[in-house]
Amino acid sequence: MHKEYKLFFMGFGNVGQALARLLLHKRTELKETFGITWRAVAISTGSHGAALDPEGIDMEDALLCLKEGKSLIELSTMPAPDYPLDFIRQSGADVLFENTPVDYKTGQPAIDHLRVALESGMHAITANKGPVVHAFAPLRTLAQKVSRGFFFESAVMDGAPVFGLWRETLPGTNLLSFRGVLNSTTNLILSQMEQGRTFDEAVRYAQSIGIAETDPSGDVDGWDAAVKVAALVTVLMGFPLKPDQVDREGIGAITRDDVAQAEGQGQRWKLLCQAKRTEDGVQANVHPELVDAGDPLYSVMGTSSAITFESDTLGLLTLRENDPGPHTTAYGLLADFLNAVRDPQ
Repeated sequence: MHKEYKLFFMGFGNVGQALARLLLHKRTELKETFGITWRAVAISTGSHGAALDPEGIDMEDALLCLKEGKSLIELSTMPAPDYPLDFIRQSGADVLFENTPVDYKTGQPAIDHLRVALESGMHAITANKGPVVHAFAPLRTLAQKVSRGFFFESAVMDGAPVFGLWRETLPGTNLLSFRGVLNSTTNLILSQMEQGRTFDEAVRYAQSIGIAETDPSGDVDGWDAAVKVAALVTVLMGFPLKPDQVDREGIGAITRDDVAQAEGQGQRWKLLCQAKRTEDGVQANVHPELVDAGDPLYSVMGTSSAITFESDTLGLLTLRENDPGPHTTAYGLLADFLNAVRDPQ
């Protein structure tokens, strides 16, 4: 016996397409191991139209459409509603994968997408950090009320089980502090500067390989890192924290000479994401700092990331992810899907 789930892809960029390929690759395994089959009934994109077909959209055709620059409308058997929330309500899906661009300041419109999905009886899964920092509590409460899953493993460290580690495997453990390298773009820029590039040259290199955005300020100025810190503090420490409450400094002032001087002293610059419990709550910051060779974060190079947790039971525990990309983010979404349908609470 198996159960079929109808899927809605809200956002079908690099991550959404990587998820589609992963689902296709794992199709037989999902059926044989987990008793799960699936069909995509709705896809919404920002620039390639939308498709709606209750009988199922051919995912190979959808991927080919985007590769060839065509619109998904030709795969639709009925008009897709223009208003995103109506589209979600009318899709008939069981699961929403919400992968629209992040809004650091408000978390919208992703929050509304996830809320409406839950209200419509869907599991709500996202790689978007915005809803986690701006609406974690109400979305979690709503999910529990309707007995559906609200999961977001890929919001921090892509497919590495940062949130699942604490949710599933560390009962009775309290997180006291964490310290990590969580922004791939800045870590790549600093790594390239060690190889002789100037700051501007390193930024252009990161842009050329698709790691940095055309406007890299969200990464370089530390905003992405601050959002991740806020998400971790909110979920793992139970202390609601907004990105603008994180003491933040980016890497824009670091020069090639600074990097060279650090190398000469056996050190490296890293944009560190940190938080620790205090008597008054939680103190959180994102700052460039020097680390030495004995630090577990010293060897985290390029687009890799790592985080060291300090707890009241295990002392220090470090989780590391090497060279993540859309494929690892997609795995986080797949893991969330499996966890949601197995245990929506």
